[in-house]
Amino acid sequence: MKTRDFIKVMALMLVVLVFTTMPGKALRTPMLQDTVFTTFSGRVINDGTRDPIVFANVYLIGSSLGTVTNADGDFILKVPLSELNSTVRFSYLGYQNEDIAIRNLNAENNVIRLRPTTVNLEEVTIRTEDPVQLIRMAQNNIRTNFSTAPQRLVGFYRETIKENRNYVVVAEAVLDVFKASYGNDFQLDRVSIFRGRKSGEVKKMDTINFKLQGGPRTSFLLDLVKNPGGILAQDYLEYYDFWFAGFATIEDRNNYVIGFDQRDDANLSLYKGKIYIDAKNMAFSRFEFALSDKEIETAANELVRKKPMDLKIDVISGNYLVNYRMVNNTWYINHVRSELIFETQWKKKRHNATYVTTLEMAVTDRDSMNVEKSRYRNQVRTNDILADDVTYYEDENFWGDYNYIKPDESIESVINRLNRRLRWETLDEIDE
Repeated sequence: MKTRDFIKVMALMLVVLVFTTMPGKALRTPMLQDTVFTTFSGRVINDGTRDPIVFANVYLIGSSLGTVTNADGDFILKVPLSELNSTVRFSYLGYQNEDIAIRNLNAENNVIRLRPTTVNLEEVTIRTEDPVQLIRMAQNNIRTNFSTAPQRLVGFYRETIKENRNYVVVAEAVLDVFKASYGNDFQLDRVSIFRGRKSGEVKKMDTINFKLQGGPRTSFLLDLVKNPGGILAQDYLEYYDFWFAGFATIEDRNNYVIGFDQRDDANLSLYKGKIYIDAKNMAFSRFEFALSDKEIETAANELVRKKPMDLKIDVISGNYLVNYRMVNNTWYINHVRSELIFETQWKKKRHNATYVTTLEMAVTDRDSMNVEKSRYRNQVRTNDILADDVTYYEDENFWGDYNYIKPDESIESVINRLNRRLRWETLDEIDE
């Protein structure tokens, strides 16, 4: 396999249809040490239309503690008692930041109104309107803008599968991640599972055993700054048409917006979307992309790993979001989301269905001091199936009173039910 094809497959490998159960791997996990929190909840809305703002950032200024709003604009934020004098920032693409001291928040029913903003072109340095040149400038600045020292992350991960209108899989995990340096192309991220669970409150699958493979690992493969994959890799740029799409504000900072779609003569299943580059320091700040319509009929060849010969599978759509956040002038991955929709037809079994798979990962804590790689045998691999393996990571005491997962509950709600300040030294016990 060619190097570029391998990179592309790794970046796309989100879904698998399998018909045998793969054995899980048991890991020895440490005990949790609790921390006391105060909980704040509410909704983020557009100040003019009163519509909810989806995936808005909610975080403590100067801290790695944060979350994002769900599909209804709702958030739940748990703040350690030691941070109650801090300020919470609410932000979203195209809106002015709203900063509120924690002491001015209610415990519940906060309504945060964000006002749309316009780009002040007088404050933007127009370096060039050549989109490829802007991309190359951002790539050349990766080692300046992103951490060149490894980080240790705690991430909350959720994956779901819907068969028609019913959830058939809801699995969640707290991830212990060795985040490799952005300055070392040969150093790879290592993702381990600290705790996990899955819901029993779901419908059993009908006829097809549809499984999502490698999800926790894939959520970090979608870090396009670290893994340029089938979009930004040097030998893939030629397969795209790029255009300058104007400006946008993120976190009250001006950004160049670059639109792209695969070329008509590119006989590959590639992407279309938008790339956001911070206009001040030329850092990649956000990627919004989807499978391009031009060759989507061939996408199943790369996304489906195993299926019966007479089962027909079509990929209807694939949508991706990758967000970064700047802390103390250094950029970090913050939030990743993917959604893929498939249609299946199996005439032999008289079975037709639509499957929707989602994965979502949010970084909830970060440490640059106590950074060690987990052992290779403890890492999540791209052929692991979390829904099959998750029982090895279950711990009722860790999850508190929440013994089930509502299928329509957002990742953001669950993130903040967990104890954020996991003791890093207990995570080290995984490697012993």
